[in-house]
Amino acid sequence: MVLELTRQDARRVAVRAQRLTARRPEGVLDAVRALSFLQHDPIAAVAPSADLVLFSRLGSSYDPRELADLLDQQRVIDLHGLLRPAEDLALFTAEMAQWPGPDPESWHQQNARWLEDNRGARADVLDLLRSDGPLTAAELPDTCARPWRSSGWNNRRNVTMLLEQMVRAGDVAVAGRRGREKLWDLAERVYPAVEPVPLAEALRRRDERRLRSLGVVRATGPATQTEPLDAGEQGELAVIEGVKGRWRVAPGLLAEPFEPRTALLSPLDRLLFDRTRMERLFEFEYTLEMYKPAAARRWGYYALPVLHGDRLVGKLDAAADRKAGRLVVHAVHQDFPWPRDVRAAVDDEITDLARWLELDLERSEGG
Repeated sequence: MVLELTRQDARRVAVRAQRLTARRPEGVLDAVRALSFLQHDPIAAVAPSADLVLFSRLGSSYDPRELADLLDQQRVIDLHGLLRPAEDLALFTAEMAQWPGPDPESWHQQNARWLEDNRGARADVLDLLRSDGPLTAAELPDTCARPWRSSGWNNRRNVTMLLEQMVRAGDVAVAGRRGREKLWDLAERVYPAVEPVPLAEALRRRDERRLRSLGVVRATGPATQTEPLDAGEQGELAVIEGVKGRWRVAPGLLAEPFEPRTALLSPLDRLLFDRTRMERLFEFEYTLEMYKPAAARRWGYYALPVLHGDRLVGKLDAAADRKAGRLVVHAVHQDFPWPRDVRAAVDDEITDLARWLELDLERSEGG
């Protein structure tokens, strides 16, 4: 049986799953478990993305030190730049042990070959971490026999790429940070002890977790190097009125009540990370414009998408000036003329954002 949904049905499932209704998570760990992961990103034009995601769910009561404490306690772990509940490590250890696996994507095959060609460098890193770790990448030797070559910015970043492949193989893990630099150590000294889940069952449960956290996903999605955009065969197959393609929906989420609220989202928020899904379900146009020249930006360097109920309705162009103690609102972009209640709700969220950042709110002429 194929479910038939309206676009509003699908949007509400997605918003409920991402814990963006009035039913807020009970705390930081509850939020991380519900979302399945937070994406670590150091850009802090307003605040780091992981913290913005938690602010969007918890409001100004959220204290970033809570997430830092969970990382220190190994109740949340950093795996490929994604902050996951520690118990989910059990869903990845079998894959690490078999990496690149029985039927790997071509880039995993190439990366595994490169790691094997540099097995001497791999041993050198393990030896040094064993005696002196944790260390930053800059403190580790580059003894690679075959350099990393790419057409992008990773070209010849041998040690960084070596460490990334060693994470996939289960050798090393992020043990913390020194400023903005990752600290690396032996995985056995960083990760908590868990009982590995067999690979086939682990992949199924990861698909199930992903679908539950997103609510509705495309039935098939393009391959990615980190977290997939689809959920395999999990959930119920669905079509959405007026929307192309087939979809998979998490069982049970359709029946839950929808209690709307307003939220300011990180540009990397999972509600909109799959841009095709965002455009089809929410009919929302958005691009992170920090890499564009200033004159080419429509919404701002690090504009925050605005959620109201089950609609994405605009963008907030704001910046935290910490030296001056101000949150400067350059502009509030309305995708359509907002009714008075929407503007009031967005203003309340902007005020709450400034309160959370402990900054004075300053509005420019366009804000």
